[in-house]
Amino acid sequence: MNDWIEYYDSPHTIYVSKLHRDVHFRTIARDIVGYIPSKHSVVLDYACGEALSAETVADACGRLILAEPAPGVRGRLVVRFAPNTKIRVRSLDELRHMDEKSVDLAVMNSVAQYMTPDALDAAFAVIRRLLKPAGRLVLGDILQPNVGLSGDVIALLRFAAKHGFVKDALRGLARTALSDYRQLRTRIGLQRYNEAEMLAKLAAAGFTATRTPANIGHNPSRMTFVARLAFERGRNADAAS
Repeated sequence: MNDWIEYYDSPHTIYVSKLHRDVHFRTIARDIVGYIPSKHSVVLDYACGEALSAETVADACGRLILAEPAPGVRGRLVVRFAPNTKIRVRSLDELRHMDEKSVDLAVMNSVAQYMTPDALDAAFAVIRRLLKPAGRLVLGDILQPNVGLSGDVIALLRFAAKHGFVKDALRGLARTALSDYRQLRTRIGLQRYNEAEMLAKLAAAGFTATRTPANIGHNPSRMTFVARLAFERGRNADAAS
């Protein structure tokens, strides 16, 4: 994951324009808000990136923890959200020192593809420790093995057409073809899982999960899962019987 952290911590061309960047983060924030159980919830955004619309999420919950591994991005988050008392910025290492069972909703969106399977398991273990018994993990933007780069291109162009930045998208795609992102994606690759593989991986980490009808964000070819602690699901079933 370190190569990807360095990439996102440096100037990059992943967003084709300011408009693309802004609507991307607005869309993500809107979708996350839909999973927040109450106005009093503690929400963790794991490897949140720039999180430009985090205040939208913070307005819908009691406290928002933005956890980010890239030091430069994390520094910008601290400065950007310093006036907002509902937002706290943390490194991933700091999550290990947070109180157990202190988080109602953990979100890990567009992160798993950059992590080795072992690193993802370690992240699941941290999140499992932090979740309250009735808490949920929302795991979004999971890449499927049968959907390649062309699927991402089509999704971007449809998103651009909806929001009015098609010309920028076409120019941006040309830049990306020659960029460090394309080189990293070719050299390192991205982790992909089919639905059964991710459900099994979550089960091995102590969760019971289901795939949602719609993915977080603009790419419908990717998957989102909602997971609960396995013992909590079992306890609810016993109570109902």
